[in-house]
Amino acid sequence: MKKVAVLLADGFEEIEAIATVDILRRGGITCHMVSLGGDVVNGSHNIRITTDFLLKDVVTREYDMVVLPGGLPGADNLMNSSEVISLVQDFAASSDKYVAAICAAPQVLAKASVVNEKRVTSYPSQAYKDLLKEKGADYEDDELVVYDGNLITSRGPATTFSFAYKLVDILGGDTRLLKEGMLYNSLYSYTEKK
Repeated sequence: MKKVAVLLADGFEEIEAIATVDILRRGGITCHMVSLGGDVVNGSHNIRITTDFLLKDVVTREYDMVVLPGGLPGADNLMNSSEVISLVQDFAASSDKYVAAICAAPQVLAKASVVNEKRVTSYPSQAYKDLLKEKGADYEDDELVVYDGNLITSRGPATTFSFAYKLVDILGGDTRLLKEGMLYNSLYSYTEKK
């Protein structure tokens, strides 16, 4: 069974983290919330989450994917962790591992220097676009989720469902029934009627 570590640092974006964990688990993927610090992590909107593990206590090579939620200062805290940068570099260099980042978190990929000649996206801030382009990324403005090699990136809170479903599919899950059961497909038919 595939395993995913969602890395949480104080100031993480709650929607991006929790919805992703929820959808991965519904999709039959083993998914752990892994903290950089203590057992309880405070989100950017003051929602406190009890994590499954501390990063220092997990064997990261046992995971197939690492997910980096955005949010501020959560993404900055991830970016400023040498342990996270090393983990991202190791996973990005591996042919059988994946790195996924959403919203502000693709800045971590830029700092880790793993975006050169890769298609990526992020929260549509000029600062993030410039940072990613400076590191050689082919920045995509027109896609909600961008998948290139073993990097998956997305735009922000409203794109979390699309992002998480893509992660399930990449890891060998089947989101057809999951999307139907969660009414995701109905969302589009409802909005088309308006």
